[in-house]
Amino acid sequence: MVITQETHIQADISLVWRAWTEADRIKEWFAPAAVIEPWQGGRFELYFNPANPSSMSTSGCTILKAEEPHLLIFEWKGPDPFAETMNHSGQLTSVEVGLEPQQDGTRVTLRHDGWKDSADWLAARKWHVEAWKDMLTSLKSRMESGEGILCCQ
Repeated sequence: MVITQETHIQADISLVWRAWTEADRIKEWFAPAAVIEPWQGGRFELYFNPANPSSMSTSGCTILKAEEPHLLIFEWKGPDPFAETMNHSGQLTSVEVGLEPQQDGTRVTLRHDGWKDSADWLAARKWHVEAWKDMLTSLKSRMESGEGILCCQ
C-alpha cells in the first residue's frame, strides 16, 4: 500500500536537500507558501491556498526525522476532498524523502506510507500517486532549468 516514486535530478544532493527543507525554495516547486523547520519535531507546513491557511494545507504537520542531506520524514495531510478521511490527529500518513548522491546528480526516492484499506482511503491514495508524480516532475524540471534559486547555492 506504500506509494513509492523515484526520480533522478541533475543537481548536487545538498541543493536537492535545500529544495525540500527551505521555505523559499519549496515555494518554487511545491506550494505557494510554507513554514519549514528542518529538524526533528520542526514544522513542515505547506499552504496551497495561502489566503485560507486552514484549507488545502499541511498545517500542524511536523518533521519526524531529518538526517541532512540524506533523509527527511514528515507527517502529511491530504487536500480538502480527503480531509475527513486522512487529516485527523493520530491518523496522519507520513512521507519519507530519501536522497542518494549519484555520479551525475541525486536520486530522490519518495515513500508515502500509512494508508488504510477503506474505499475513501483508496481514493485518497490513488489521488496522491498522481500528485506525487507531478510534484517530483516539478522539482526535477525547476532544479534542472538553470534558473532561479533552486539551481544555485
